[in-house]
Amino acid sequence: MTTTELEIIKALAEEGNMRKAAERLFLSQPALSQRLQSIEKEWGTLLFIRSQKGLEPTPAGELIIGYAREAIIKREETFEMIASMADKVHGTLKIACASIVGQTWLPQVLKEYVEMYPDAKISLITGWSSEIVKALYEGEAHVGIVRGQVDWKSKKTYLFRDHLYLVDREITSIEELKDTTRPFIQFKSDSNYHMEIQRWWQRHFDQKPGRQITVDQIETCKQLALNGIGYAILPSITLTGDEDVNKMPLLNNEEEFELTRDTWLIGYESSFALKQVDAFTQIVQSHAERLQKDYNY
Repeated sequence: MTTTELEIIKALAEEGNMRKAAERLFLSQPALSQRLQSIEKEWGTLLFIRSQKGLEPTPAGELIIGYAREAIIKREETFEMIASMADKVHGTLKIACASIVGQTWLPQVLKEYVEMYPDAKISLITGWSSEIVKALYEGEAHVGIVRGQVDWKSKKTYLFRDHLYLVDREITSIEELKDTTRPFIQFKSDSNYHMEIQRWWQRHFDQKPGRQITVDQIETCKQLALNGIGYAILPSITLTGDEDVNKMPLLNNEEEFELTRDTWLIGYESSFALKQVDAFTQIVQSHAERLQKDYNY
């Protein structure tokens, strides 16, 4: 199959819908349908069954979808190897990044990267740290930026640590949480983060929060707290310092932060040998060092 045909199979499998796949590939639905029929004729078998739910792969289709995905990854890897032989930094840099970092810190890093290396392309996916590790395993990313404690056996570089703060418009001390009727606003995150918050709460209070609001994004959580809806626990990376709220560090004593969140750069050794990845790593470490100096640690 040609590269275009491989991309067609991959898009149809991922979208599960002829219209969405056509939009993604910048083709009309009739043109895409015709291309699919041509591919099926080449293989001598039906690849997808059309149903009310969309496109369902046949058993033969699943085999060919796997072949298409592997072929696309192999092609990209070959281009990367060729690119690594040249002096200029180009090729595609594939990053999988924790959502919080992708929304706050990473844009500054990428701005410098694209200015320094205009010939390079960037592919960025965001998600929870567990999803970042999965993307690396499956070859969908060269490097990952993860939060918290992550079991990673290959290359793992510490970037920075940010502190966790209780944020609220009315509450002025941690002790007030014992008697407040204000809701605790939480955002969905990886299980490790929530376990750390729960353990901290259990060490300080003998009962769980009375009222709780759960949202799907940290930015929504932050905006609700800033607008006085309730209180939230937010990492310092999400706070600029200009917010009109009370910010209380989650302390063990007056000198020591009890709850923090570490950020790491991870990936396989072979990926860091690529020029576009090496260039990105250098910029990331430079920005991380600046952040560490700002926090004085």
